[in-house]
Amino acid sequence: MTSARYPVRAVLLVSSVLSVGCAAKRPTASHPPPRAASPPVAAESTAESSKSGATRSPVPAKHAKAPPAPVPAGYSEDGNASWYGKPFDGRRASNGEIYDMYKLTAAHRTLPFDTMVRVTNLNNGRSTTVRITDRGPFVEGRIIDLSLAAAREIESVGPGVVPVRLEVLGNVDVTAGYFTVQVGAFHDRGNAERLRDRLSAAYSPIFIQQYDSPDGTFYRVRVGKISGEDAAHDFGEQLRSTEGFAPLVVRLDEPAASGAH
Repeated sequence: MTSARYPVRAVLLVSSVLSVGCAAKRPTASHPPPRAASPPVAAESTAESSKSGATRSPVPAKHAKAPPAPVPAGYSEDGNASWYGKPFDGRRASNGEIYDMYKLTAAHRTLPFDTMVRVTNLNNGRSTTVRITDRGPFVEGRIIDLSLAAAREIESVGPGVVPVRLEVLGNVDVTAGYFTVQVGAFHDRGNAERLRDRLSAAYSPIFIQQYDSPDGTFYRVRVGKISGEDAAHDFGEQLRSTEGFAPLVVRLDEPAASGAH
C-alpha cells in the first residue's frame, strides 16, 4: 500500500466523523487487494481455525467444458485459496443465506456480497467462477475460502490450499464502503473485553462480534468504522506498528438475517 501514513489520532478523527451509528502478491489491477494477515500477536489471543481441511470428498470425474469467457479488466489478486465443507455445510453464511457446499460460492474478507469472481488455480490453470456469500478466511496467507464444489472444479480438494489468482467480473468498486480492523479473536469473552477496554482510551469505536463456529464460540475484537479500504489498511498498519497487532481488514456489512456471522 503506497498511501501516506497519517497519525493515529488523525485516522481516528476521520473514523469518528464518518461513523454514524481460513503472503498475497501485489494485485495486477489499479486497486490494492486485502492483505493476508496473521492472527493477533497478543499472548492471550486465540487464532480462529481455518475452514479448510473439512471432510475430504472424492474428486468427481471432470466433464469437458467450453473455454471460459474473457475476463474484463479490473481488480485482480494473487494468493492462497483454501476450501470449506462440513461441518459448515447447512450453517448460515455471513450474508444470511444457508451455506451449501455443493454450490459455487466463496468467502472473502472485503469483497462485497454477490461479487462474481473468477478463481484460477495457478498450479494447473483450471478456473471456476464463484459468488461471494461469506466472510473469511481468517488465516494468515489465505485470500479466499472456496466451497467444496468450487474446490473440485479447480482440483484443490486434495491439496487443501493452492495458489490462485482472483479476478473480479463486472464493474464493481471493491474498495468503496465501510471497513473495520480486526485485532483479536478469543474463545474467552473476558479476554476480548480486556483488550477492548485497554484500547478504548485511544481508539473508537471498538466492538466485540460474537461468532458461533463449529470449533466453538469466538469473540472478535474490531476497531474503527473507516470509509474506504485504502484508509482501513493504513489504519491497520498503524495498529501494527503502535500496538504490535497483525491486523485483518474486514468489510462492515449491513446486518443480515439472524444467525449471520
